[in-house]
Amino acid sequence: MTQYLDFEKPLAEIEGKAEELRAIARDSEDTMDVSAEAEGLDAKASVMLEDLYKSLTPWRKCQVARHPERPHCRDYLNALFTDYTPLAGDRNFADDHAIMGGLARFDGTPVMVIGHEKGHDTKTRIERNFGMARPEGYRKAIRLMDMAGRFGLPVVTLVDTPGAYPGKGAEERGQSEAIARATETSLQIGVPVVSVVIGEGGSGGAVAFATANRVAMLEHSIYSVISPEGCASILWKDSEKMREAAEALRLTAQDLHGLGVIDTIISEPLGGAHRDAPTSIENVRAAISQMLEDLSGKSPAELIEDRRQKFLQMGSKGLAA
Repeated sequence: MTQYLDFEKPLAEIEGKAEELRAIARDSEDTMDVSAEAEGLDAKASVMLEDLYKSLTPWRKCQVARHPERPHCRDYLNALFTDYTPLAGDRNFADDHAIMGGLARFDGTPVMVIGHEKGHDTKTRIERNFGMARPEGYRKAIRLMDMAGRFGLPVVTLVDTPGAYPGKGAEERGQSEAIARATETSLQIGVPVVSVVIGEGGSGGAVAFATANRVAMLEHSIYSVISPEGCASILWKDSEKMREAAEALRLTAQDLHGLGVIDTIISEPLGGAHRDAPTSIENVRAAISQMLEDLSGKSPAELIEDRRQKFLQMGSKGLAA
């Protein structure tokens, strides 16, 4: 069953009525024909869905980006990559299950793929720590990026995290240093690095993976220095002001494209990626393919300078406007 967001409650009621009519018809011994009524409700629901999604507020985009049924890193790995060989551990402390990564092929090309995984049910969400990596997760990513640099493999990262884990143990083991070194490694390796924000891009935990030559975002994903709730708590001492914070943070794909922070907006099916995961995943495939093609033929020095210039110029479009 589809899980509806708060602002989708009127839609849930209409789609629920349509399904109820069909269930009654299936269970009825009479030859009751309710197809016309059900189709009428379907048409009404389709119009309402389009109206809801044609002008989502930043806060509603946050809700869509966090939808539990939205495709996660594991789904993209299974659908887009072949011969995936997971690589585990940071060779120092432990393996962080919030980070997935390893060798794979993308459209036949050998790559290194790394991403945040939130989990899909209660058990896996706890195992994956809701996509919030600890230092060992970022050190694992550093190890994999270094390996990709040595063997000349393009790096593909899939970003979906509320942020790095802020717990006591993580801080004791050098969370900020691990994130900084992951960001540094992303900047220094002489191979193409492309990144896709598939859900939430939160804080330094996202930047560590999105310091790339090309960055794309799904249409209803978000990317920000802090969550709207965290921002509201700091600025207004009231987390309930998250709607105002979402507006001020300019965290939507559309805002960030205008500022030059990201390069590409990937379209989602009407109603969000969770309503048609196969189409969303194929759209991501096309975007990754195009980004890798744009970078093909560049020397290691050119790729490093391309990333450097990208971040030096970031935000200049918005300031000029």
